[in-house]
Amino acid sequence: MLNLDRLRTLSAIARHGSVSAAADGLHVTTSAVSQQIAKLERETGQQLLAKNGRGVRLTDAGRLLADHAVRILSQVELAQAELEAHRGQAVGDLRMGAFPTAARGLFPAALVALRSAHPQLRARLSEQEPDASVREVVRGDIDLAVVLDWYNRPLSLPDGLAKAPLLDDPADVAMPSDHPLAQRRSVELEEFADDEWISWPQGEFCNEWLMFTLRSKGVEPRISHMAEEHHTQLALIAAGLGVAVAPRLGRGPVPEGVSVVPVRHTMRRHVYAIWRADADRRPSIRAAVQALQVAGRQVEGDGG
Repeated sequence: MLNLDRLRTLSAIARHGSVSAAADGLHVTTSAVSQQIAKLERETGQQLLAKNGRGVRLTDAGRLLADHAVRILSQVELAQAELEAHRGQAVGDLRMGAFPTAARGLFPAALVALRSAHPQLRARLSEQEPDASVREVVRGDIDLAVVLDWYNRPLSLPDGLAKAPLLDDPADVAMPSDHPLAQRRSVELEEFADDEWISWPQGEFCNEWLMFTLRSKGVEPRISHMAEEHHTQLALIAAGLGVAVAPRLGRGPVPEGVSVVPVRHTMRRHVYAIWRADADRRPSIRAAVQALQVAGRQVEGDGG
């Protein structure tokens, strides 16, 4: 009889392309992955992996079994979801991912609410960027993720995912307090054509959005500094080193020396939860979405 953990390991190698990457995705050692595959090869009587330079590749038998593993694991997840729904209680493990400002601005309240209402549910959060969260939900490495769209730049989602809106998050422009526009009631992005910008790291969804948005307004951005955390961006702004787009979710107190001014034509991030559609009936998923929506309404009521 095929072992589910070993099938999950083979599926991870097929998805990630290497033993080491599969080990990272499964949060185990490369030795543990190799041992699982060796046992699976003994169980099936087939060679599933072959050497390919310094790495490995799936054999024909390995690809065949990996394809079946995807369907088997999806069916197991569906069965677990229906059993959990039949029981009617949010129990067990729930693995969640969220981009940094959502992790800071939504999850403390949501996790406290889940712990209080569902003491048998073990909800766990990992902070990660939207693109990584989408991949992990699709692979089944996490159960639910909080991701974002920009108002003019949707995040591409693959088929097979369900989603629910949590909140709309306005974004302002943060600038040094002695900036010529710092005392204005509102600004337009075009007015910062001559400024140096502080952005998210290259390759991230929000960095791509900033470049796209500024260029669509005829501004060729001069990116002087890149920082993952908004608090780091604000510290650089306080030192007079540039301006940045500053979403309100999870922003916290603005440091001395920084002024934050709304954009006249409001920029918004659409924040929402995603999960695999075959897990839609899980009470734990529904409980988490509800807790996050309550937290989102609280944030909107507080003005971010």
